[in-house]
Amino acid sequence: MTEVVSLPLTAWKDTIDAGVQAQGLAALERGNVLAFPGLRFEVDEQERDLLNPRVGGKSKNISLSPQGDALKGVEGDEARARQMQAMVGRFADCADTLVRNLLAPYAGALQRARTSFRPEEIAGRQSSWRKDDTRLHVDNFPSSPTRGKRILRVFANINPQGEPRCWRLGEPFEQLAERYATALPKPFWGSATVLNALGITKAPRSAYDHYMLHLHDRMKADLAYQQSAPQSVWQFAAGTVWMVFTDEVSHAATRGKCALEQTFLLPVEAMQDIERAPLRVLERLMARKLA
Repeated sequence: MTEVVSLPLTAWKDTIDAGVQAQGLAALERGNVLAFPGLRFEVDEQERDLLNPRVGGKSKNISLSPQGDALKGVEGDEARARQMQAMVGRFADCADTLVRNLLAPYAGALQRARTSFRPEEIAGRQSSWRKDDTRLHVDNFPSSPTRGKRILRVFANINPQGEPRCWRLGEPFEQLAERYATALPKPFWGSATVLNALGITKAPRSAYDHYMLHLHDRMKADLAYQQSAPQSVWQFAAGTVWMVFTDEVSHAATRGKCALEQTFLLPVEAMQDIERAPLRVLERLMARKLA
């Protein structure tokens, strides 16, 4: 089962002991979650109003571009948007510092992607089954193919009422892939080119992207699996920061509001043990190159 491994960091810019670095990197690559219960992202007093669940209007996520210059999803005037951009951008910089210090062997290869703020309560939110993140799933980007790059995410629970963010954590990726591999449809010849030409994807999907998208959907559509799959429940207390490869770790967010999230992409070749990457696992199961 996926484990949550706690590390004793208390500052974003800490000089991290080499032993702690090695422990953290190894735990991540084994498909576990790293938690930092002593590491807080501080919200300024003048930013408290931004933690209102209605700050995003109808948007599920407020998102900031990787360059920090474009914000989407905020309801309100320009002053509020600037304030939100400053808060989310500050978290992006903190997460970037943490990842590059803790996971030093990755530092030269990491690619910073979008930053998100999720103000609304998860429990009871209406959505389609495909977008329902309370169901166990592994992450992929339908419109932005990764071609096998890892999806590393840093989260922070900044709930102003002190409520936890609740997750379910599922079975190891290789076990999950073995369960569904034979049921995943093969890509149609030329479909990646057509989807890209129509603007549905920003680049052609690799076979890996195709299979990961269908794995995501099969998991969420399988209600029997959602109920019976090996899984555990974990509560990330308010103030907690955590980090996980979400393309590998089967997870579901079931309750909580006001969470920040920073995404990074990592080429498989930058890993210490590349055979643990979902790309390599699927290639072994399907006996073919996928990206």
